[in-house]
Amino acid sequence: MKNLTGAQVAVESLKREGIKTAFGLPGNQIMHLYDAFYGQSDIDLITVRHEQTAVYMADGYNRVRGAPEAVALVVPGPGVQNASAALGTAYACSSPTMLLAGQIPSNFLGLQTGQLHEIHQQIETLKGITKWYSTSHKVSDISSDINKAFKAMKSNRPRPTAIEIPPDILAARGSAAPSPAAQRKTPALNLHDIDQASAILAKAQRPIIWAGGGVIISDSAKVLTQLAEVLGAIVVTTPEGKGSIPENHQLSGGVGYYGHGSSGWYAEKADVVLAIGTRLTQQMRGPTALKSSQQLIHIDIDQEVINKNHPASVSVIADAKEAIEALLIKLSSHTKTQLWPDNCKDQISQEFRQWLTDTAPLQGEIIKNIQQVLEDDAIYVSGITNIGYWSHFYYQVTHPRTYFTSSYFATLGYSFPFALGAKCASPKSQVICVIGDGGFGYSLQELSTAVKYGINVIAIVFVDNALGASLHDQTTKYHNRIIGTNLQNPDFVLAAEAFGAKGIKTMPQNISIALEEALSSNQPCVIEVPIPQLLKPPFQVPLLR
Repeated sequence: MKNLTGAQVAVESLKREGIKTAFGLPGNQIMHLYDAFYGQSDIDLITVRHEQTAVYMADGYNRVRGAPEAVALVVPGPGVQNASAALGTAYACSSPTMLLAGQIPSNFLGLQTGQLHEIHQQIETLKGITKWYSTSHKVSDISSDINKAFKAMKSNRPRPTAIEIPPDILAARGSAAPSPAAQRKTPALNLHDIDQASAILAKAQRPIIWAGGGVIISDSAKVLTQLAEVLGAIVVTTPEGKGSIPENHQLSGGVGYYGHGSSGWYAEKADVVLAIGTRLTQQMRGPTALKSSQQLIHIDIDQEVINKNHPASVSVIADAKEAIEALLIKLSSHTKTQLWPDNCKDQISQEFRQWLTDTAPLQGEIIKNIQQVLEDDAIYVSGITNIGYWSHFYYQVTHPRTYFTSSYFATLGYSFPFALGAKCASPKSQVICVIGDGGFGYSLQELSTAVKYGINVIAIVFVDNALGASLHDQTTKYHNRIIGTNLQNPDFVLAAEAFGAKGIKTMPQNISIALEEALSSNQPCVIEVPIPQLLKPPFQVPLLR
């Protein structure tokens, strides 16, 4: 690449790495970068209304596609800081999402002279929410830095990266050696560990497989289901692991979330737990915590999570798919020693269904009515709202990469912009998000983006005129001292229509009719659904056992 501006080198490097879409918000220090997108057709450029949205949309795009194919572009200072919550979400969810940020002019770096959008040591502020970051100080750095960022995202555990480029470097002309596109790199599989794990599994009488988001990330749902069938193992998942096995499969044991779920009841009765791609944190609480008498085999690509929350009898540091395939080879002649007794599965299933019905009947009715309208492979983005939490239990997932959360970051407001990115990645899929009135306030303006670019996402907004979980806390833990948790909302139907989107208001019992209307409209749509205040979220419900 000769006699190109730094901005042109950046765009050409992004093309080489496989970027298909850039989400951004222009401003002074990145105008050369925006200009470099002009006249080319390999990368779509979508301008959003808030920098947080740029990263959320890139995150949604990349998680649906299972690869870093979208990038976010922001100005320095407030742009970078606005983007940080979304970058933290991508970090929590092991999403390979790159932030390409501007900077102040090179000759002012570190001087703290009050340049436009200046933050002292800006890139260091992203240290805790990126896997790798760098500053490009000359044109020739840009191509190699972008390549290094992609190598980081494609090596071992995927996580976000960030690069900042001063405007004078984007404007300068120079040459840069093109780097070969980064390739996926995983840890070498230790076959001795596989031998140990397979020996334990071969003797297990009541094994369970606990599948986390790492199963989805490694595209190993199909082979995991095969392994479960070979072992006769019940498969339980984290919310991020939903889709690791079709949840209508006879060996699906449901989800664990804050100590709740039939998955925890299976864990109590298991003699061997095979944990794959999960940290074993929130879902293993209280009575569902692992016991010393149980053997834990822990497979994870990230060595840092092994033995952190539960000591493992055998640990396998590997890509989930590679490890599962190796186990299938070792267990190819395995004869199941004992299936889980049918009466055990029936009892657990019946007890859990009754608990759900008693604890969250309205939420169950709403979620089931949503699901009955959707196609099996519809994309469902579970927001930080009461209906979103209960979706972990009620919404049945049969395909990987169709159910998404913000993991432990629990980012209020992420689900609508994330869903916009997901729809861009899979335009033929039905894409809906469930979101509360508090969360929708973060991104209501992105209806403009949806309408402008024809991104036909359906946002189902549940309105209780409160920050519901916090209000519930105040009533139960703070002696009903209510302060700062009630909301004054607009008419969300009128707001949607003002942006040129469709708006529908419906009651919970009619939500399926409203959703059918929204899907047939072929345009962005907001469905406003009033719900009662003080519906309990799962994490404020006492453990049953």
